[in-house]
Amino acid sequence: MQPLQQKQYSVFSLPVIVGALGFFVDIYDLLLFSIVRKKSLQDLKVPENLAKEFGENIISWQMLGLVVGGIIWGMLGDKKGRKSVLFGSILLYSLATIANGLVQNVEIYTWLRFIAALGLAGELGASITLVNEMLSKEKRGIGSAIIATSGVFGTIAAYIVYNISNEDWRLCYFIGGGMGIALLFLRMGVLESTMYDRAKHTDVELGNFFMFLNNRERFFRYLRATLIGLPVWYVIGIMISFSDEFAKRFGIDHFDQPKSLMLQYVALAFGDMFAGFFSNYIKSRKRTLILYYFILAFFIFLFFALKGGGSATNMYLICMGLGFGSGISVLYITMSAEQFGTNLRATAAISVPNLVRGFLPLIILLFKFLRSDNVLNDYVTAAWIVGVIVLITGFISVLYTKETFGKDLDFIEKN
Repeated sequence: MQPLQQKQYSVFSLPVIVGALGFFVDIYDLLLFSIVRKKSLQDLKVPENLAKEFGENIISWQMLGLVVGGIIWGMLGDKKGRKSVLFGSILLYSLATIANGLVQNVEIYTWLRFIAALGLAGELGASITLVNEMLSKEKRGIGSAIIATSGVFGTIAAYIVYNISNEDWRLCYFIGGGMGIALLFLRMGVLESTMYDRAKHTDVELGNFFMFLNNRERFFRYLRATLIGLPVWYVIGIMISFSDEFAKRFGIDHFDQPKSLMLQYVALAFGDMFAGFFSNYIKSRKRTLILYYFILAFFIFLFFALKGGGSATNMYLICMGLGFGSGISVLYITMSAEQFGTNLRATAAISVPNLVRGFLPLIILLFKFLRSDNVLNDYVTAAWIVGVIVLITGFISVLYTKETFGKDLDFIEKN
């Protein structure tokens, strides 16, 4: 394949800005349920003693929607184009999220969270793929960092909207859907990447998910790309989403779980930004990942060893440390795009972060099993054991992953 004549884009160009706003909407909705969980289930007449179980069930269905959507949108991103995914995914998400504000029972609520997640699944991976193909190899990490950092402020917005609306969770969903509709108009000015257009006009097979399975080396490359992100969603999906449960068991009063989620994402925003710029500075995604794993392990240890720090204030600070250490999202998604050829790049970059999220139901199942009466019968012990398993799995995956910084993306995967 001949070198492409690709227009040189700035890290502040329209594709990066639109990608950042898309991830903002993505995270606003994805974490909104964790913020409104208690109030919405209470309004839907779920008994208090069943609220935790129903909450875990809805989160699991939401994550399953992300997995299914990640595979579907990923394949479409390579078959039909990155831009088409950006339009289709946000439209589906917007309509489902507006419908979330109208639900009257838990069953419909669960299904609509699943459908909204199907739509959300295409957002971040498609944006990262498009930006990586449009920016020079020296700017890819910075562009991805801007997208990831801007996006996580969606959680802060969700928390603020929830509070100033007097905990009107239905209004929060209406606002999320409205933002998605507004984003559709901005995306009209985004162009398709030249690199993809070039590959599309060849006889190369595009977006064949089974190509990840028909080659041993490629399969393990894809598996490692997924396992690297597991600690992020262990922290978000268990430690932070159910931090109020841990606070009770640590004997900490007046702890606000939505506030801990918001503070964690404030710190995560800085973690993502620092990770992007630091990996650019040392010219290594892999070494930056290893550094962040140590930071995350340190704060997980503090969380359990100090029992949340003994007070709500200290527990909030530890949650912020967990957030900063979780700032590897930008790295593992960028690396998933950089590791695969143009004909599978969107499939990988869109499906990988959603498969990572999709592992959360399995992590929750392991957590439930370990804390059950017949096993450990201890909520806290079960949680830190799960954390150790997840961290070791991710760390081994990092060690066996090849460096991708500065890699030329103008290549294809052979069938």
